[in-house]
Amino acid sequence: MARTTPPRPVDIAALFPELAPLARQAVRLHPRPGEPGVHESSVGGPLLWPADEQWPVCTRPHDHWSPPVSLDDVRRSRAVLEAQWLRPREAGENLLDPAQRDLLDRLQAGHPPRAGPNPLLPVAQLYLRDVPGLTGPEGADLLQVLWCPLDHDDALPAAHLVWRDSTGVGALLADPPAPLDVDHYGHYVPEPCALHPEAVTEYPAPLELPKELADRLYAWGEAMQHPEGDRGPGGAYYQYELPVAPGWKVGGWGPWSFCDPWPMECADCGAAYRPLFTVDSGEWDGGSGSWIPLEDRRPPPDPVGHRRPSDPPMVQIGRGYTLQLYVCPTSFDHPHHAAMQ
Repeated sequence: MARTTPPRPVDIAALFPELAPLARQAVRLHPRPGEPGVHESSVGGPLLWPADEQWPVCTRPHDHWSPPVSLDDVRRSRAVLEAQWLRPREAGENLLDPAQRDLLDRLQAGHPPRAGPNPLLPVAQLYLRDVPGLTGPEGADLLQVLWCPLDHDDALPAAHLVWRDSTGVGALLADPPAPLDVDHYGHYVPEPCALHPEAVTEYPAPLELPKELADRLYAWGEAMQHPEGDRGPGGAYYQYELPVAPGWKVGGWGPWSFCDPWPMECADCGAAYRPLFTVDSGEWDGGSGSWIPLEDRRPPPDPVGHRRPSDPPMVQIGRGYTLQLYVCPTSFDHPHHAAMQ
């Protein structure tokens, strides 16, 4: 099912014309539970990977805040919780029986970190035909994103980008290697999702605007009134509801909020990076309700299980933040940059 972002509550560029030249297109990916194949765009799905191409691995040091677990441990834990959340229960009945609790405890206990390279985990596969405005190197029609599902020195999973020509892939790798270790809570293990790309317009977050304009936007939000009372949405109204779409997406602007923007320049050529791909811990929350797609506004008729409707991939960055990958505008061969925002 397609997903439709409601029109913004206010045409902010009409009220503040200085914003109009800063408009950028972003493509909300709207990942939803599915069983995508290698010839489809997806989050957490299988990759179109040549059998004769080496699978990438991570050799960087890892920060193990808690003992790592295996990919199978995460999958089995989620399956147990999914089944129990979906089953009918009497009022006051525990979610898990003692045997299930014991199984989860064992699956979530973890193991000592494994030595050696850690195979990467598929995160997303984006066919350019499915994502308006997404471009890659000449001849490439597919972007693949993988990462090492552990924390590193920047407290993030280590992302790896692959651009390829899907028409040149011959025999496929049938059984890709799985990571030996993933983070203790499985926060970096995306569940398979089909995508429903939708183009929207974004503007810079307040922290990327001139202070005078940001101050006027804050004052405007403070002055707004709810139709039913005298309590306005507050000065942060622009930040939450108007400039930057939440959720997994391509392009657009950075969602700067808890930290100030800093100059991000390519180490090879000095060019300012541009946003490519955003991984989000949720597509909406209590402060961004106007971004909920129209198709998701009614409560689902059936139990939703362990996966929150606002976070079908079940990925969490930090304490509920985003991971944004930036690329150099002068060359796709230059290193990308990752930032938590």
